[in-house]
Amino acid sequence: RRNFHRIGSMSYEQYKTRVVGAPNTLEHRVYIENSQGKVVSPFHDIPLFANAEKTVLNMIVEVPRWTNAKLEISKDEAFNPIKQDIKKGKLRFVRNCFPHHGYIWNYGAFPQTWEDPTSVHPDTKAKGDNDPLDVCEIGELVGTVGQVKQVKVLGTMALLDEGETDWKVIVI
Repeated sequence: RRNFHRIGSMSYEQYKTRVVGAPNTLEHRVYIENSQGKVVSPFHDIPLFANAEKTVLNMIVEVPRWTNAKLEISKDEAFNPIKQDIKKGKLRFVRNCFPHHGYIWNYGAFPQTWEDPTSVHPDTKAKGDNDPLDVCEIGELVGTVGQVKQVKVLGTMALLDEGETDWKVIVI
């Protein structure tokens, strides 16, 4: 049996996750599978748009709301699994901002996007950060790692992070 959501005039195929290794370890990976159980790449195989009108987009949840393990889509591994970021040999976590624990939104990325590190943006006067576009989803439901979530864009903001342009797209 195949599960589909109807969004606009286009069928949307459901995705699920395959977890390898324990959370908060160097071995932890979350792979995304299509409805046939085939592992797919969140960068290359999941469409950016979820409807024919291009008004609803797919986002990949990397860090669910109220969690603080800094997870991200791997650019270097086959099928681009989601894994915990490492800095100076240690797993990364975001700080808690009292009274909240972890991110106050679902944080992730848009598939099939990339911030070009060779191109200077005219507004920020800085090059891209060599990552997909970041997404902050402020809806009421808490996401799950690897969830493919349908969202609508509310706005954008550009941050400068270590001299690179790092776009954040605010969605619901």
